[in-house]
Amino acid sequence: MTTSGFSTATIGWVAIAAGVAGLLGLLFIILFFTIGQPFGTLNDICIALAAILSAVLAWMFYAQHPGQSGLIGQIGLVLALAGAVIVVLGSVLVISGITGWFLAGLYMAAGNALIGLWLLGLIYFARNGNLWPANLVVFGVIAGLVMALGLAAIPGIFSRTDSAEAASWVINYVGQAGALGWLVLYPIWCVLVGRVLLFR
Repeated sequence: MTTSGFSTATIGWVAIAAGVAGLLGLLFIILFFTIGQPFGTLNDICIALAAILSAVLAWMFYAQHPGQSGLIGQIGLVLALAGAVIVVLGSVLVISGITGWFLAGLYMAAGNALIGLWLLGLIYFARNGNLWPANLVVFGVIAGLVMALGLAAIPGIFSRTDSAEAASWVINYVGQAGALGWLVLYPIWCVLVGRVLLFR
């Protein structure tokens, strides 16, 4: 099936690629805390790559389903694109050494929160269209909501907070909790949705 130039299989592969990049980021951050570099840098690269692929995925879904051309779809696409830019900025900041890992992580949390809001908008659109199994719809809502917790990191970006000790409890616990969404839940959702699209 091809709509607006994108086959369902192509979108499926992009979703799987985004998921794999995110899961590799999770693996590399675990290796960084157990072994050290270069796994921290590899984690930052994978997180940026997953965000870029998420923006591509958002654009492809938007182009494939004309029903998303309404306000919710347009806002969702803008949120995904802006989120990807912010995540990439966070990765560049920490890889280049311009900021420490904490402040860069706040950028990543906030950017991924915007991607999570896009995901919630996509699920809202898909809920009546039988695009995916009901369990994937529910899983997507959970992943999007957890990712959206990263919005609590935004005040830390504006105050340039670059250490856990200087951050408020909201930033430390609520904002950082969003990482469970973008490092674990969302990548798994992407892989599962990708498989559904490939075998449709």
